[in-house]
Amino acid sequence: MDNKELIKKFYTSFSNGDINGMRECYHKDIVFQDPVFGTLKKEKVNNMWEMLLSRRTKSTKINFDNIQASIENGSANWVAEYNFGEKNRKVINRVSANFKFKDGKIIEHVDTFNLWKWTQQALGFSGYLIGWTSFMKTKIQKTTNKQLNAFIEK
Repeated sequence: MDNKELIKKFYTSFSNGDINGMRECYHKDIVFQDPVFGTLKKEKVNNMWEMLLSRRTKSTKINFDNIQASIENGSANWVAEYNFGEKNRKVINRVSANFKFKDGKIIEHVDTFNLWKWTQQALGFSGYLIGWTSFMKTKIQKTTNKQLNAFIEK
């Protein structure tokens, strides 16, 4: 499987809620980074995706396009549509993903998106007011990593 097909398999598995298919795409030494979780390594990356998939509902949609890949690097765009939090707010998160490959697997995965736009949708007015601050980014990362650690312990 070439690297473009590897990225396609990863997002098709994600879209279908298939954690095992996603795991098969990652190198055992995977490093993941995004604005919500910060930097995660190895099995913790797979645990994050498993936690996120466990929260999906029938209304959750994952779409992807613009897959590019060479021998060493790749990229894709993806969009997640879901409801967030106690207030069930609609979130449409547009993400740019960049990849590095090793041994036919993804060894590095970096997702970038506008955290302020995400906080406005997910948190409402408070997200609009302070969602752009480093304070909010740090708070979000602490909260999501605490949730991830609790998920792993179960």
